[in-house]
Amino acid sequence: MLISIFFSENSDWKADIGGLVLKQISLSEADALELPFTEAEIYAALMGMNGDKAPGPDGFTVAFWQNCWEIVKEDVLDMFKEFYDQNSFIKSLNHTFLVLIPKKGGAEDLGDYRPISLLGGLYKLLAKVLANRLKKIIDKVISPDQNAFIKGRQILDGSLIANEVIDSWQKRGEKGLIYGLRIKMDRMDVELYFYHQIFNAGEWVPAGFFSSSKGLRQGDPLSPYLFIMGMEVLSALISRAVEGGFIYGCRIWKGRGQPVNITHLLFADDTIVFCEAKKESLLYLSWILLWFEAASGLKINLEKSMVIPVGEVEGALDMAAEIGCKVGQLPTVLFGAAPWGA
Repeated sequence: MLISIFFSENSDWKADIGGLVLKQISLSEADALELPFTEAEIYAALMGMNGDKAPGPDGFTVAFWQNCWEIVKEDVLDMFKEFYDQNSFIKSLNHTFLVLIPKKGGAEDLGDYRPISLLGGLYKLLAKVLANRLKKIIDKVISPDQNAFIKGRQILDGSLIANEVIDSWQKRGEKGLIYGLRIKMDRMDVELYFYHQIFNAGEWVPAGFFSSSKGLRQGDPLSPYLFIMGMEVLSALISRAVEGGFIYGCRIWKGRGQPVNITHLLFADDTIVFCEAKKESLLYLSWILLWFEAASGLKINLEKSMVIPVGEVEGALDMAAEIGCKVGQLPTVLFGAAPWGA
């Protein structure tokens, strides 16, 4: 079927990220992720879910499992025990209704539709329990450059930092570029091999729990955390380029202390890169993005990405063409927050 291209894995060569240094959790934290499931944590996860969402192929909403817990409890606990013992579950548990929602009127091409997954109630419960465990340690492996889905971090943090970068450049009379890029969220087709490498680098969770060959799904409680783990690789790639002297950000002084070099910020599918107003900077960045796309399976949405010059930058159109996107201008709104550079 045509729709299968959204979620089928390509077996061709995949870029390697094994050389990247990613953050790790402690052995005790890794062990805690793999403890047997308890009735208390399963029940807490179930009662914390929205019960009114549309059901998957099993026909049961989450509300059914919530209201009938005392009746179905033993069967649900047995399912979790089987999953823990065998590191797998029956395929029917992961069956999904895939609904194509048009992004705009008059949609004709496949790219004009957004795939929405209607998951089964038991699968969502399993994913919710795993997500609850993951969120306890996710801040240990996600750099401060990311602000989405992490407790205590907010979208406003990124906007404040971005405005401070713009203000610093303007006050010093320096020229700079802001590259705002967006991931194609309607095709969150992340390669399994990509996550195998992330998990192995962190030495914390055994890979192989997931039977789908490709794809993070909107509505899956676990997907947001897996997504930002994948985006952490992009953050690490940019940081390596900065350390190698290929990309320079904006230095901001706080009092009399050492300057802080701000190079990039991430919030969910939005990534902002601050660099010198040089064509070479965007050339190096384009190489990073190509490698990230090849490694992860994610794609940059060039139609919604832009290069924004700060100061009188000559050749901005040529620079934007180097990376394949349009030129924007200040003030602008990124991260869906307050205007930048206003």
